[in-house]
Amino acid sequence: MPSPARSFADDVRARDDAELARLVRLRPDLARPAPANLSALAARAATVPSTRRALEQLDAGLLHVLESVLVAGASGPAAAALLGTDEATLAAPLDELWGRGLVWRSPEGMRPARAVGEALTHPAGLGPVAAELGVRPPADVGAAVSGLSDAARRVLDRLRWGVPRASFEGAALTAARDELVTAGLMARLDGADAVVPREVGIALRGGVLHENPLLPPDSADLTTLTTADIDASAGAEALELLDQVEEVARAWEGDPPRVLRSGGLSVKDHKAVATRLDSGLDRAAFVVEIAAAAGLLASDGELDPSWLPTPAYDDWRAREPGRRWADLALAWWGTVRAPSLVGERLEGRSVVNVLSEQAAWPLLRTRRHDVVAVLAGLPAGAAPRLADVEERLRWMRPLRLPSGAPTQVATVLQEAAWLGVTGRGALSAVGRGLHDGLDPADLGRVAAAHLPEPVDHVLVQADLTAIAPGPLTDDLGRLMRLAADVESRGGATVFRFTPGSVRRALDSGLASADLLDQLGAASRTPLPQPLSYLVADVARRHGQARVGSVGCYVRSEDETALSAMLADRELAPLQLRRIAPTVLVSPAPAATAMELLRAHSPVAETSDGGLVLAGRTARRATGRGSSAARPVTVDPVDETVAADLVARLRHHETEAAERRETQQGPQIPHTDATVAVTMLADAAADHAAVWLGYVDETGDVRRALFRPERVNGGRVVGSIEGSASRRTLPIHRITGVAPVE
Repeated sequence: MPSPARSFADDVRARDDAELARLVRLRPDLARPAPANLSALAARAATVPSTRRALEQLDAGLLHVLESVLVAGASGPAAAALLGTDEATLAAPLDELWGRGLVWRSPEGMRPARAVGEALTHPAGLGPVAAELGVRPPADVGAAVSGLSDAARRVLDRLRWGVPRASFEGAALTAARDELVTAGLMARLDGADAVVPREVGIALRGGVLHENPLLPPDSADLTTLTTADIDASAGAEALELLDQVEEVARAWEGDPPRVLRSGGLSVKDHKAVATRLDSGLDRAAFVVEIAAAAGLLASDGELDPSWLPTPAYDDWRAREPGRRWADLALAWWGTVRAPSLVGERLEGRSVVNVLSEQAAWPLLRTRRHDVVAVLAGLPAGAAPRLADVEERLRWMRPLRLPSGAPTQVATVLQEAAWLGVTGRGALSAVGRGLHDGLDPADLGRVAAAHLPEPVDHVLVQADLTAIAPGPLTDDLGRLMRLAADVESRGGATVFRFTPGSVRRALDSGLASADLLDQLGAASRTPLPQPLSYLVADVARRHGQARVGSVGCYVRSEDETALSAMLADRELAPLQLRRIAPTVLVSPAPAATAMELLRAHSPVAETSDGGLVLAGRTARRATGRGSSAARPVTVDPVDETVAADLVARLRHHETEAAERRETQQGPQIPHTDATVAVTMLADAAADHAAVWLGYVDETGDVRRALFRPERVNGGRVVGSIEGSASRRTLPIHRITGVAPVE
């Protein structure tokens, strides 16, 4: 059993290497930036901001134990009684709280760190102690309550398990308040407010802190699925997402949408994506945002910017499907983007657009991690209801999610289902890999094992449709999406061949005979005549009209086709005129003429009459542009980082010890002002002295053994050892603080 320490700082410094490494892993903010020595580490751990972050990581069970120690003053029978349990039950939670640096071992037992009381101003919903309020509660609270009027007792009943403070408006409530104040059961505050002292609140609760028992939610009634069903469902969802990301990238590389002046994607282009994907606006926003978060879509950074696929998209597209799934999952895990905000109006501003700056919400990333942690903590295969997840999340993060606060669980679960992090409501193997921190390569191997087996054939039918009985291989899938339009998705995907889709394939440079050969090789049924006729008809007309540069010219052996162009009002911007029976000219550039003549199936030609079958230009965003929101990453404090930090701190301690042997007094390192205030406040609370470096009135740097009495208002008041007079030193003139060894 470790021996008690004199103070919190001594307790931290007395820990061994493994305990220190565990402390910085549990509280990574202590390692960023690296502290100069163990005293600086202890001082940082004792600051209110760091303590508050540590408190937010506690589940309700640990928080209740810490509250009992805070209210009782130290661990022991009194703290156990506040929770209605015994000391043995609290041993393990107290050890966990000690490992997190929230309590320290004193001669009286485990005591809370000073900053815990400053962060938890109302532990368990109790008010300040009576001494702070300047009141004296009755010796027998029960007897005092029994002598109250009905109205006063109703007030206490309302405040018993809730907040200790209330405002009293109206004559009846004011009279009840005055009665409670007179009885010593409440204390007057400013205005019409009054508060129940802590001692009275505990007595009203029957000597316990919480109405509910110290138990986590029960998992006995959860639905359980087989892992095979879960991962199969997750793989199917992920495969559909991969196809939809490719669909958006293909659409944008040839016809990129503009970036709004305020940033983001216009509502019109958002709806166009939803129509192309045959999905709702929320799903379309998620697909675009997750692709941008993975670095696959970005602004090109031009003077008139557009949203385009990035060069990283080409690398991603060339990877195996499992690795592509892993990349999207990791992007979701790390991004602060919140597609669910799209379409909302925030604080009176304009509607949030896809890819806009307003569609970022750092809290959602934390909530994703917490929800996945809840699912990972359930038995394997458990598929909880939404209410079950919310209940467990509130238990896991009671300070972040008090009763009534929105949890965003429904949003996170929907995103997780679309991404294949869950399958049929249960955590998938990929989701568990995210929670366990697998690297991209390992997560990709896990994902690949659970993707549906691709099929290498389709069933082409006489009504110009083709049915894919499952997920297609990459090459066949890309051929089908090039030569046909997706008509419906699901367990089987239905493609439809149209003149426009066939023309799209021919525009890419694919000959009609090659197209029919590839479709015939992939189809388990003979190619029907209607499809052959469609391809032949489009191929016959494909390239009849040819565009060159004059501005440009249009020539065709079919004089009737040229006459139709001249009569087409939609082509008026080209200002076409006939210079020969088979030749038209226009002042417009050839590219513009090609675009406006698209319905007449033209092809470009060189000056010597050769064909130019370039298809769509696959544009890419260059490095000048940026994604709407790159994933924000934080270097984790893992075992290796923690061990290296502790080794450096030990080395600094050894060097400091060697210097102390050769000089009078310790070396006083430069100390950050926040750390200095914390160390001085700790010393004042413990009535202890510290070595102080400070700048005097003449500008000289001096050192002294200083005994602080109080710290407030940016000043420290105390006395220098050997002097009877008090000194007041501004904090900004203090260069360093070191403990007395």
